[in-house]
Amino acid sequence: MEHIDPAVVKRFDTRSSRPCEFCRELDPHFPNRRPLDQMVASTRKAVASSHLTEDGYVRHRILELRKMSVRAPLTAA
Repeated sequence: MEHIDPAVVKRFDTRSSRPCEFCRELDPHFPNRRPLDQMVASTRKAVASSHLTEDGYVRHRILELRKMSVRAPLTAA
Protein backbone atom coordinates (compact mmCIF):
# COMPACT_ATOMS: atom_id res chain seq x y z
CA MET A 1 0.00 0.00 0.00
CA GLU A 2 1.35 3.40 -0.95
CA HIS A 3 1.91 5.87 1.86
CA ILE A 4 0.31 9.27 1.25
CA ASP A 5 1.42 12.04 3.54
CA PRO A 6 -1.65 13.61 5.24
CA ALA A 7 -0.16 17.08 4.78
CA VAL A 8 -0.10 16.58 1.00
CA VAL A 9 -3.67 15.29 0.95
CA LYS A 10 -4.86 18.25 3.03
CA ARG A 11 -3.04 20.72 0.75
CA PHE A 12 -5.19 19.65 -2.20
CA ASP A 13 -8.44 19.47 -0.25
CA THR A 14 -10.53 22.12 -1.99
CA ARG A 15 -13.09 22.08 0.81
CA SER A 16 -10.59 23.93 2.98
CA SER A 17 -9.50 26.49 0.39
CA ARG A 18 -10.52 29.92 -0.81
CA PRO A 19 -9.65 32.26 -3.71
CA CYS A 20 -6.44 34.26 -3.25
CA GLU A 21 -7.32 37.88 -2.45
CA PHE A 22 -3.89 39.15 -3.51
CA CYS A 23 -4.14 37.59 -6.96
CA ARG A 24 -7.79 38.57 -7.36
CA GLU A 25 -6.90 42.20 -6.67
CA LEU A 26 -3.78 42.48 -8.83
CA ASP A 27 -4.24 40.01 -11.69
CA PRO A 28 -6.60 41.22 -14.44
CA HIS A 29 -6.65 37.65 -15.82
CA PHE A 30 -7.57 36.07 -12.47
CA PRO A 31 -11.09 34.99 -13.58
CA ASN A 32 -9.55 33.19 -16.58
CA ARG A 33 -7.28 31.00 -14.42
CA ARG A 34 -8.18 27.39 -13.78
CA PRO A 35 -10.19 27.17 -10.54
CA LEU A 36 -7.45 25.25 -8.68
CA ASP A 37 -4.87 27.87 -9.70
CA GLN A 38 -6.99 30.55 -7.99
CA MET A 39 -7.21 28.74 -4.66
CA VAL A 40 -5.09 29.01 -1.52
CA ALA A 41 -5.26 27.00 1.69
CA SER A 42 -7.79 28.67 3.97
CA THR A 43 -5.64 28.15 7.06
CA ARG A 44 -2.81 30.28 5.65
CA LYS A 45 -2.30 33.87 4.53
CA ALA A 46 -2.64 34.76 0.85
CA VAL A 47 1.02 34.13 0.01
CA ALA A 48 2.51 32.30 -2.95
CA SER A 49 3.36 29.16 -0.99
CA SER A 50 -0.24 28.72 0.14
CA HIS A 51 -1.46 28.17 -3.45
CA LEU A 52 -2.71 24.67 -4.17
CA THR A 53 -0.96 24.37 -7.54
CA GLU A 54 2.47 25.20 -8.88
CA ASP A 55 0.97 27.39 -11.60
CA GLY A 56 -0.92 29.39 -8.98
CA TYR A 57 2.31 29.76 -6.99
CA VAL A 58 4.26 30.99 -10.02
CA ARG A 59 1.59 33.50 -11.07
CA HIS A 60 1.40 34.83 -7.50
CA ARG A 61 5.20 35.29 -7.39
CA ILE A 62 5.14 37.12 -10.73
CA LEU A 63 2.54 39.52 -9.33
CA GLU A 64 4.67 40.09 -6.21
CA LEU A 65 7.76 40.83 -8.30
CA ARG A 66 5.81 43.14 -10.61
CA LYS A 67 4.44 45.01 -7.59
CA MET A 68 7.96 45.40 -6.14
CA SER A 69 9.37 46.70 -9.44
CA VAL A 70 6.64 49.36 -9.74
CA ARG A 71 7.37 50.90 -6.34
CA ALA A 72 9.42 54.07 -6.24
CA PRO A 73 13.13 53.31 -5.81
CA LEU A 74 14.68 54.03 -2.43
CA THR A 75 17.13 56.96 -2.44
CA ALA A 76 20.29 57.02 -0.41
CA ALA A 77 20.53 59.90 2.03
